[in-house]
Amino acid sequence: MIRDSDPTRAVPTRAGVREWLGLAVLALAVLLIAVDATVLDVAVPFISEALGPTSSQLLWIIDVYSFVLAGLLVTMGTLGDRIGRRRLLLAGAAGFGVASVLAAFSTTPGMLITARVLQGVSGATLMPATLASIRSMFRDPAQRVTAIGIWGAMWGGGAAVGPLLGGWLLEHFWWGSVFLVNVPIMILLLAAAPRVIPESRDPRPGRFDLVSAGLSILAMLATVYAVKETAAHGPSWLPVVLGGLGVVVGWVFVRRQRTLDDPLIDVRLFRLPSFSTAIVANALSVFALAGVLFFGSQFVQLVLGHRPLSAGLLMLPGTAASVVGSLLAAPLARWWGTRLALGVPLMVTALGAVSMIGLSPHGGAVLYASAFTLIGLGAGVALTLTSAMVVETVEPERAGAASAVSETSYELGGAAGIAVLGSVLMAVFRGRLDVTALAEDDARAARETLGGAIATAKRLESGVGAELVRSAHQAFVAGIHVAAIGTALLLLVTAVLALFLLRPARGGAGR
Repeated sequence: MIRDSDPTRAVPTRAGVREWLGLAVLALAVLLIAVDATVLDVAVPFISEALGPTSSQLLWIIDVYSFVLAGLLVTMGTLGDRIGRRRLLLAGAAGFGVASVLAAFSTTPGMLITARVLQGVSGATLMPATLASIRSMFRDPAQRVTAIGIWGAMWGGGAAVGPLLGGWLLEHFWWGSVFLVNVPIMILLLAAAPRVIPESRDPRPGRFDLVSAGLSILAMLATVYAVKETAAHGPSWLPVVLGGLGVVVGWVFVRRQRTLDDPLIDVRLFRLPSFSTAIVANALSVFALAGVLFFGSQFVQLVLGHRPLSAGLLMLPGTAASVVGSLLAAPLARWWGTRLALGVPLMVTALGAVSMIGLSPHGGAVLYASAFTLIGLGAGVALTLTSAMVVETVEPERAGAASAVSETSYELGGAAGIAVLGSVLMAVFRGRLDVTALAEDDARAARETLGGAIATAKRLESGVGAELVRSAHQAFVAGIHVAAIGTALLLLVTAVLALFLLRPARGGAGR
């Protein structure tokens, strides 16, 4: 729970200059994480060439950061209530910078995966401080919605800067430079946060339940690993066992929370339609955004042949649209009401996803940029609105737990988008790729990734190599079509559920 450090202190109703400066620093933390989440998208082909990861290792490099972060958010949020949210923010920023340096100078896929894990641990200390601090710093409802819109816009802005900055860096430096961009942001955050963000902690935090913390981490990681491995390689005994373990541990965790005086998560929140709808919409919006970024960067570079900077520029309209969407969320909610302001953008996002079935191996850069712009615009509105719904649904003293759940869905949605859509795409890719003319070793290398197929083609005779490239491009685009249709259906179902579940009670004055 969130309580003021000094409950007797009078808190101004409206925020002043210091609060808005504090918001800017909190937004830096979000920017740090967002840049790191998307800057890697344009670097995927370079990492594949330099480190030679398998398709499974490549997916882990991209998404293990988000999985670890999602698994630790609830625990770190509760820890911040006890030791101080600003202190946790500063510790996380320092750790994130160190882990980024380690990632930049990695020499093997395993080393890079380890660095990404450490980034995830550090990132989990950063995220809980942001949304919960906004809830406590901005008491005026109108100012708070505006602040959350800015917070969301910074995430979109970081996503927009990531591919563009990554493209520029890859044009001039080695692939590890995409991680070093975190360091100056971390230094600025460490210098500014103590001056403009007030320390806050729960003066009566209750007992920290280590058992619940362990259960939440184990349930999250076991379930996610099972889904990821099954999607990538098909059913086998280990993912099935771990998936079952994750479900059982999750059930035990929920049962335990119902009996504790100070639970890590108040599971009763999920009985509220507005809260549960916001969480699902949050996760699926990021699912679509992250998945499209992951396979889109490979399509633009490896299929259409654009250089990294050019690829970043093609992604810029979509990620910039997410910033615009974040800032539009508050006025749309006032004009249309929450129900339509959430449902319509989700439909726009679904439209952007399904339009990608028009992509082909011979072109489609403008279509991809347009589709991604629709996805970014719809997701920007939805993500900001759902974040505001989460903190507005619960009492102020429960905002910390609610924020942790929201951010967990945010990170898990992004990681699942990369893992699930990436795995579906690669399953189609392997099924469609024609390797009948290749030796066994070459066929195995070509099936690993699109980059692997192109690298294999370079070693073959010109005729055989050209045919392999043609087949790889066609197979990859076919995978994009399947992933896009699945994403559009999920988003459309979520939009319909939002329109249905957020209907005002009969005779009520709700929207």
